[in-house]
Amino acid sequence: MENSLRILLLDDDEVDRMAVCRALSKIEVSVDVSEAANYEEATTYLNNNQLDCVFLDYRLPGKDGLAVVKEVRDSGNKIPLIVLTGQGDEQIAVEIMKAGASDYINKSRISPQLLGKTLQNAIRMYQAEIKIELFNQQIRETNEELKRKNKELEEKQEQIHQQNLRLLEASELKSRFLATMSHELRTPLNAIMVFSQMILRKTKGKLSDSETDMVQRILNNGKNLLELINDILDLSKIEAGRLQLVSEEFDITQLVKISLDELRILAERKNLTINTYIDLQNPILSHDRTRIRQVFVNLLSNAIKFTDVGKIDVTINENKSEKIIISVRDTGIGIEPEKLEHIFEPFRQANQTHSRRHSGTGLGLAITDSLMKMMKGSISVESELGKGSEFRLELPRFLS
Repeated sequence: MENSLRILLLDDDEVDRMAVCRALSKIEVSVDVSEAANYEEATTYLNNNQLDCVFLDYRLPGKDGLAVVKEVRDSGNKIPLIVLTGQGDEQIAVEIMKAGASDYINKSRISPQLLGKTLQNAIRMYQAEIKIELFNQQIRETNEELKRKNKELEEKQEQIHQQNLRLLEASELKSRFLATMSHELRTPLNAIMVFSQMILRKTKGKLSDSETDMVQRILNNGKNLLELINDILDLSKIEAGRLQLVSEEFDITQLVKISLDELRILAERKNLTINTYIDLQNPILSHDRTRIRQVFVNLLSNAIKFTDVGKIDVTINENKSEKIIISVRDTGIGIEPEKLEHIFEPFRQANQTHSRRHSGTGLGLAITDSLMKMMKGSISVESELGKGSEFRLELPRFLS
């Protein structure tokens, strides 16, 4: 306490005031004492000056110390109040303390040591209360800010919830539209393919080579378009939750061999070698045969499509957790690292430009990933740009 403590002494007895002032002048800290003989003077002084402490006599004319303490505290003023009592007023002093006084001193015991100690204790308590009040105020302000933030967060969550509902509705409408359009497109497309096949059969040897080639192109493009439509239809069914899996027992090695035979001609056209490695104790699965074949054909077709030179290795084995592992590894163009995380998204291809060499909707891997999740399996990929890719399927032996 380097600066002088500003103290107000309220007592109607001049002799008592002099005794208190003499004792205060001898304490270890510097004090600046102002005097008031009645409560009106004290109130005026309190309202116009910044004080550190007030000493007040309990027995004031017209108003006792208890009333003064209550009035000061009711006004919101937390300044330390030390009540000076007479002999036999201890019980009254206790009531005054309950009303908000900081401490009390019996006038018969006034000494510099007692006054100094009581004054310092009262000011320390006052300063601690001020700090606590500031801390509590900060807590209240923080709580109000948290309430405001929580309200804003709740409003944003509600906005996100409503937006999600709209997105779900839009996704469902999109799936319905794709399913409807796929069905509508398949009818005329099937007719085009049937007519193309009929023309090729009935006009065999009657059309020129160029005419036969044009009809064959119509048929081939129709088949390609039908595959794309089927992909879109499958994706719309999956997204709408309408795709049902059907379990049946079958030999996975036979399924893979049949699929390889169907696609081998595509690999031979590019002079690609397909190697098969099968190591199974039990090749029988109880699963959706059609969907597993679709998944495998997707991966093998992609491997052939994106490999110009080299080979494709197909590996089938099993692990101790009763899972079948199918791996398709190629020596193709590979995938850039930053694009790996997106390849299972719908309509994604490594090359998204119009000048890309390889055609397709980019739905094959998205459908494969969705089917694997439906079958409680998983698909993963490792790839190095310019050196090839390996897609790995893990399937439970039984469809749950």
